[in-house]
Amino acid sequence: MTDDRALVERFLRRRGEDAFRALYRAHTPALFALALRLTGGDRGEAEDLVQESWVRAVTALRTYRAESALRSWLCGVLVNVRRGRIRADWRMVDVPDVEPVTEAVGPDDAIDLERAIASLPDGARDVYVLHDIHGYTHREIADLLGIVEGTSKSQLNRARSLLRSSLP
Repeated sequence: MTDDRALVERFLRRRGEDAFRALYRAHTPALFALALRLTGGDRGEAEDLVQESWVRAVTALRTYRAESALRSWLCGVLVNVRRGRIRADWRMVDVPDVEPVTEAVGPDDAIDLERAIASLPDGARDVYVLHDIHGYTHREIADLLGIVEGTSKSQLNRARSLLRSSLP
């Protein structure tokens, strides 16, 4: 967005709080939605990811070249923050067992897709959320996650398979 570009330039020139506030208001809801899905619905962790992402983004904003949308760049920052936390926790992406979600909710036996997505292993969930929910390409996902396109495709296939098997 040209508005984003102007706000970024204004912020970088003067470190203006008004410019930052406008950027924050415009992009935080989308960042939080992505963080919430990537963390499997953990609101506290999602809030922490968003805040840490903004801190990192502000320090790296000079590197933003406006070749892609600012929101895409910010989502990349968030994904990298999350990956850093996973590495710091020494969790393996493919280790967790996935328990099928068979509980239907609501009067019409609606399927709780969010719960099923939350039960996916981290790597598969990351790719599924980025591809099927947020519309990133496998090339973009590979760049964001530091993996090859084939791994992105494989993880998406795995996520879809696990979702199919866990939903009635």
